Amino acid sequence: MKYITYLALFFSVVFYAQEDPVKQDSTAIHYMYIEGDSVPVTSVELKEVLVLPNLKFKDRKARIRYIILRRKTLKVYPYAKLAAERLESLQERLDGLERKRDKKRYAKIIQRYIEDEFSAELKKLTKTEGQILVKLIHRQTGETTFNLIKELRSGWRAFWFNSTARLFDISLKKEFSPIDEEEDYLIEDILQRAFQNEQLERQEPAFEIDFYESLNKWSKVDSATNSKD
Repeated sequence: MKYITYLALFFSVVFYAQEDPVKQDSTAIHYMYIEGDSVPVTSVELKEVLVLPNLKFKDRKARIRYIILRRKTLKVYPYAKLAAERLESLQERLDGLERKRDKKRYAKIIQRYIEDEFSAELKKLTKTEGQILVKLIHRQTGETTFNLIKELRSGWRAFWFNSTARLFDISLKKEFSPIDEEEDYLIEDILQRAFQNEQLERQEPAFEIDFYESLNKWSKVDSATNSKD
């Protein structure tokens, strides 16, 4: 069985820093206290915080679309986050096993567990919620749902799942790309606001997402649309 490749999740470590009150120029020395010891540093790296713009909609229809999309995104994001955590645990456990037979046996146990855990809940999702979930799974794992099923089960099973999903207009091969699709940009905007408001627990995406680049692109598109109107 092939290993599933993941990008590392980034964890921030909190340090308490104290600035020398005497020196205030560009060469001022800062001190970080780590396990009781003060360590002099010339700069302090701060965690990046997105400054989100005020929400503006070109018309009532756009506002309603955003509200509906927000409700659906908040609903399915926990499933995508949980899926990423389960798959990461699976990979860590597989890395710790040496025999191929043990790897295969453990993978089957986790596969059944994931399917049993999600199947009942996923059946309750609407078509659009299902497609948003597929996108968010790609955001959180770096892999499409199709590829994950292919790795965990088989190529035929992945094809069958994808063909079945297409009957409901859901593509398991769908990727999350805020720069290419406006809906994905809106989903990312919804997530970032929910993270800052602590409505959702933050989980970093498996790949870099330039929020401001997407914001700039779709703001210009909206402006051009409004000018034509």
